[in-house]
Amino acid sequence: MVETVEKLSAVKGMADVVPDQSAAWQYIEANIREVMQNYAYTEIRTPILERTQLFKRSIGEVTDIVEKEMFTFPDQNGESLTLRPEGTAGCVRACIEHALLRNQQQQKLWYMGPMFRYEKPQKGRYRQFVQLGVEAFNYPGPDIDAEQLALCARLWKRLGIEHMLELQINSLGDAPSRNAYKKKLIEYFSSNLNKLDEDSKRRLHANPMRILDSKNPEMQELIAAAPVLLEHIDVASKEHFEGLQRDLKALGIKYAINTRIVRGLDYYNRTVFEWVTDKLGSQSAVCAGGRYDSLVGMLQGPETSSVGFAMGLERALLLLQLAKPDLHHTIDCFLICIGSTAEAQRLILAEKIRDQVPHLAMHTYLGSGSLGNLFKKADKSGAQFALIIGDEEVANDSVSIKFLRSEQPQQTVAINAIKSILGDL
Repeated sequence: MVETVEKLSAVKGMADVVPDQSAAWQYIEANIREVMQNYAYTEIRTPILERTQLFKRSIGEVTDIVEKEMFTFPDQNGESLTLRPEGTAGCVRACIEHALLRNQQQQKLWYMGPMFRYEKPQKGRYRQFVQLGVEAFNYPGPDIDAEQLALCARLWKRLGIEHMLELQINSLGDAPSRNAYKKKLIEYFSSNLNKLDEDSKRRLHANPMRILDSKNPEMQELIAAAPVLLEHIDVASKEHFEGLQRDLKALGIKYAINTRIVRGLDYYNRTVFEWVTDKLGSQSAVCAGGRYDSLVGMLQGPETSSVGFAMGLERALLLLQLAKPDLHHTIDCFLICIGSTAEAQRLILAEKIRDQVPHLAMHTYLGSGSLGNLFKKADKSGAQFALIIGDEEVANDSVSIKFLRSEQPQQTVAINAIKSILGDL
């Protein structure tokens, strides 16, 4: 009996990025790095594995992430480890461990990499996903909140997707006013207990604000009539929120106040925000964040004012593809070597050309064939130019340049002068 061998495939919800997709990824990543440099944020890299307790203490045990979505397992010594479901907790842990926040030292940090959540895979939502995180520490005023939103707005503009996104903001107030508000919520939802779904009943006393974040369509009318947090926040939080709005108006950044934004993680306070779109169906939030002034202290670090956001690159990429559908890898030149001497030296000749034009994207054809057939291959590659080197060109240390996308006549130049033609590539 012949044994059936199961076809190997990627793990569900964890996608490959194949070559014709990677150009768009590289484009968005390069723009992110340039914008981070524009605002003097420095990169931090943390492990994808952390102790499970870090996320239980930071995110909160009564959250979907901790209860249902984390990839958690014991290691060989029985210690519980978790693939990071988000980046802020690990970033804060690293800052404390390496004393980056000592003596109220200010830090502006960013990171980018894979996160993991056990969710139902769908468009724009995967079990392994790439996230950009931006965090600023020891900046207490609303101006840093506004600067981060300006950073986002600049990134959207660079990517050409600003017209697809709307900024929504809210304030959660500080802990005392939020705790008083939670009591009002518990009273309100308890009086409507028969209208709550099972998830909401479970959260009613442990985390009632998360009920406001429910996507259950049968509960939306009930949620809409619930008390509004913004009407119950403390004076200092109101002043902070008003300062943020003044800064946004001065910067010309349009926004809408959405009193139902509460964020899914326990550690947020005061400013919260989301950049949302109507172009991706149910996955409307592309970027979200806010202040988390108590988190560093919760993780046994110094009391530190903190603000940050996370952006899902897969969702931003979907918008980018709508704005620039032809974004793909391009080849500048297609190198053709004809004749025994040229073919024997083509790798050496290719390196000489690359030395002259360092940023050149050049494909060296490693086979043989008629010149007409090779020109067809060069044209099909999408290259702007075909570079032709025959035995005569080898003897003269020269190269012929055929323009594939314009009517300019073919010309021959010395290899050490090729930069004068190809140098702008």
